[in-house]
Amino acid sequence: MGPKKILLTEDQMPRQWYNILADIKLNPPLGPDGNPIGPESLAPVFPMNIIEQEVSTERWIDIPEEVLGIYKIWRPTPLVRATALEKVLKTPARIYFKYEGASPPGSHKPNTAVPQAYYNKEFGIKKITTETGAGQWGSALSFACAQFGLECEIYMVRISFDQKPYRKNMMEAWGGKCIPSPSPATKVGREILEKDPNTPGSLGIAISEAIEAAVTDPSGKTRYSLGSVLNHVMMHQTVIGLEAKKQLEAINEYPDIIIGCAGGGSNFAGISFPFVLDKINGKQIEIYPVEPAACPTLTKGPFVYDHGDIARMTPLLPMHSLGHAFVPPPMHAGGLRYHGMSPTVSQLVSEGLIEAKSVTQLASYKAGVLLARTEGIIPAPETNHTLACVIDEANKAREEGKEKVILFNWSGHGLLDLAAYGKYFQGELKDFELSDAEMEKSEQVFANFPKPKLLKSR
Repeated sequence: MGPKKILLTEDQMPRQWYNILADIKLNPPLGPDGNPIGPESLAPVFPMNIIEQEVSTERWIDIPEEVLGIYKIWRPTPLVRATALEKVLKTPARIYFKYEGASPPGSHKPNTAVPQAYYNKEFGIKKITTETGAGQWGSALSFACAQFGLECEIYMVRISFDQKPYRKNMMEAWGGKCIPSPSPATKVGREILEKDPNTPGSLGIAISEAIEAAVTDPSGKTRYSLGSVLNHVMMHQTVIGLEAKKQLEAINEYPDIIIGCAGGGSNFAGISFPFVLDKINGKQIEIYPVEPAACPTLTKGPFVYDHGDIARMTPLLPMHSLGHAFVPPPMHAGGLRYHGMSPTVSQLVSEGLIEAKSVTQLASYKAGVLLARTEGIIPAPETNHTLACVIDEANKAREEGKEKVILFNWSGHGLLDLAAYGKYFQGELKDFELSDAEMEKSEQVFANFPKPKLLKSR
């Protein structure tokens, strides 16, 4: 049957990130006047060394030695064959997963948190602000800031702050300051609380608060950090797919199908972008980003120009969006509750290079429980969405009688999500699906914005 686990040595870890902007065309970000913005417009928000990465079209970007040194705490991560799952499903498919739960915070997020902290430190920044949904990104950035002696201030979506108290404790253990969002600490937070004191919050709101906190710091030594969506974040995550490629090559395998969950797009990009390059160059491969039916950014949201946050502090970005004012229902996959999608992922969908899927909350937990009872690891709710699609594809392979290789990203473990599992076992979780009426209401916020061009990379 072959090995259960395929491991790489530290010496085999990728020394460069893959930058997909070398191989696809992207509509530019726009300012309030509808004209493309330059790097200088982003300087109050991000350090210039990160902005340079954001706009680079170099295919390969060197990973700094200081970043590689910290990556070695948990990288390279194992590639695991899900043999027990294959057996239960009676599928001829061979299923492999990249286990990103091996990192100290338990998810893929430190792959970009560490380089972002490093570049901020190099630029002379003393404090980083950010937002977090489920708390995985806030935990990862707190961990990364601790490695470089930076202050970290995190605005956590209120519903997740209430649902996941141990995430806050993790952030505090690494020295981070965690604030429920919306909060009275910012102007935008106060305005939103005045309108709706009981709002569950959203990533769009938390982003606005974190950006406001960064740009209004009189010292000028604070910058903002984003855990998904932007290209430099997608690029840092490609260590996942680059390692997976080496691991599969070592056992003479190549995937027919690649699957990752998608909220803002980073863990999906991490596993898939190195293989998207192969697809651009002619490889036959199916690539699926999977999102919640409750927040169907790619499967129902149009490809538009929209803001990344509710207060419209970010530039207009070309992306699939449900509207920057969209406040998703309080489902438990907090990391997938974002109204927009990474411009690079959105571009790939618009070109047909990848195909988006959506699954319901109950189907995702059913899949997660099956994986826990076969492969032993309890998955994060975000990963559960991936797993529901993996099981569907494995069942399809059985029905078709085809041997297929399925690769997916296990984006994080669910050991801090056990309260949500408890609600699932007690029958207290329910499905949320976005209605057409809600979709139409959401779309009104970008109705008068410019429309992105439909570009072709091939």
